[in-house]
Amino acid sequence: MAETKDDEGRIIRTGPYPELTLTAIIVGYGLGAVIAVSIGFASLKLGFSIEGSELAAILGFGILRGLMGRSSIVENNINQTIASAVNGASAGMMFTIPALFILEITDFNVLLMVFACIAGGILGIAFIIPLRKQMIDFERLTYPGGVAVATILKSPGAGVHKAVLLLCGLALSGIVHFVSQVTGFEYWNLGELLRMPDYMNGTLYVSLMTVGVGFISGKGGISFIIGGFVCYWILAPALAGIDMLPTAQALQGAEQSMPEYLRLELFRPVGIGMLIGGALAGIVLALPLIVGAVRSMQSAAKTKTALSKDEMPISLLYIGIAGATILLFVVACLSVKEMGIIRGGIMALLGTVWIWVAGVILSECIGRTNWSPLSGMTLIAVTILIVISSGLGSTAAIISSIIVGAAACVAMAQATDLMLDLKTGYLVGASPRKQQIGQFLATWLGPIIIMGLIFLLHRHGGGLGSAKLPAPQGTALAHVMKGILGGDVPVHKYIAGAGLGALLSTSGIGGLGILVGLGFYLPFDVVLTYSIGTVLRILVDRIKGKQFSEEVGIPVAAGLIVGEALVGVGFAVYALSLPLLQRIFGT
Repeated sequence: MAETKDDEGRIIRTGPYPELTLTAIIVGYGLGAVIAVSIGFASLKLGFSIEGSELAAILGFGILRGLMGRSSIVENNINQTIASAVNGASAGMMFTIPALFILEITDFNVLLMVFACIAGGILGIAFIIPLRKQMIDFERLTYPGGVAVATILKSPGAGVHKAVLLLCGLALSGIVHFVSQVTGFEYWNLGELLRMPDYMNGTLYVSLMTVGVGFISGKGGISFIIGGFVCYWILAPALAGIDMLPTAQALQGAEQSMPEYLRLELFRPVGIGMLIGGALAGIVLALPLIVGAVRSMQSAAKTKTALSKDEMPISLLYIGIAGATILLFVVACLSVKEMGIIRGGIMALLGTVWIWVAGVILSECIGRTNWSPLSGMTLIAVTILIVISSGLGSTAAIISSIIVGAAACVAMAQATDLMLDLKTGYLVGASPRKQQIGQFLATWLGPIIIMGLIFLLHRHGGGLGSAKLPAPQGTALAHVMKGILGGDVPVHKYIAGAGLGALLSTSGIGGLGILVGLGFYLPFDVVLTYSIGTVLRILVDRIKGKQFSEEVGIPVAAGLIVGEALVGVGFAVYALSLPLLQRIFGT
């Protein structure tokens, strides 16, 4: 954009605003890395992911406008698109790859896993681009998340103010988490102070990140809270009342506390079943949207309006699809030495087709409801893949299925993320072609960051599947695979939970079975802390108004998530480098 000065020395700008600039790309990479680490860390704690576009838009204003004095809304839109694309790998990989570590399978080819996720991301983007005009221009799907980001971008002053609030929340959360880790004060046993029975588990997890996630979720998090409270404050007292809980002597012999026994032996298996049942029921309930998505594809094909000068050239999309499909085929064939070309080809073909179909379905779902049954789609894909590869032996089947399944999950996440960002761009006047280029430019970075984060946290952050990092989605997937391959699992508890989760999901509330199931699965101290954030959001909405929550509360809550996550990862990095530091300083 050219600048000239009038007679009074005022700057007059002419020409297009800066958009796909080197500054936007570099800042997007940096913010995307921070957001991917933060949301990836949070998803291992709480079992669900958070859309990173709004967080990227707030931070982008703070850097591009607040620090660098750049005022182009569409440039920040590209920055936000790139940052959220980097983060797109967090949900896709955190829902799948931890299952390998939980099953103690760590001898897989890490490089192949990363390449598979990159290929999946490219496929997800390439397959969804032709539907942009149909879903956004013609059908005008709502995409509430995209509208929220556009509102931020259209309010430059508010964007900078929100960035300052986010940094304040980041600092507060980081300090609290640092102190809790150094002092060992990670849990606060209020139950003992209030003289509650031990089976009611009145312990709080000292985590402002969890409070922040609860605040952002607001009323949507009530279902999650209900699941935990039903377990420990209704079912546990009922079991105690009819003498169905083990004695203190029996628990002491097993070296378990009562809350540990309840969670590991009863509530967690039922919760895993609820996650499975709720996810599958969500797919069934989404059938009308699936039909709508298919009709969108048919309409786009008939009217030949799927692609235009607004989109990337169709030849480049074909090249991207062909290249990513070939890469996925090579990855599938090389994933385990037992894999043959025919079986590898079938898995790659199935993964490619599923990426296309599921990406369209999820984009339609999130466009109409702002809810995406990503975990259900992933579960179905991995289940089919493991059936195909079951003749390879259990370990080989699991590795190959997770590699291709992770690629599919990343693809689905990238497809929905791009459509949300394209909706934002549509509202602020951005170029779809440049947004699409930005999304492609960022696809490679997320899988590298998340893969490194997974290894770092597993080895030096407490271990995946532990009380510190429960990884609920990965655990559920691990148990499903064990069940399919004939493992020793509590089938009756899974079936009971699956039935309950499916029943709850038929209530019409999006994801109800999954949210309640997470409340069953996760440690109750996490649920208690999360409930603080949810209650705060409800109170602030009523007392100060929803606008105050959106303008002040949500940026601070987002900072609480980022601050604790960065400090948590920092401690893992310190643990990793401690032997080297000891050798250097001789201590």
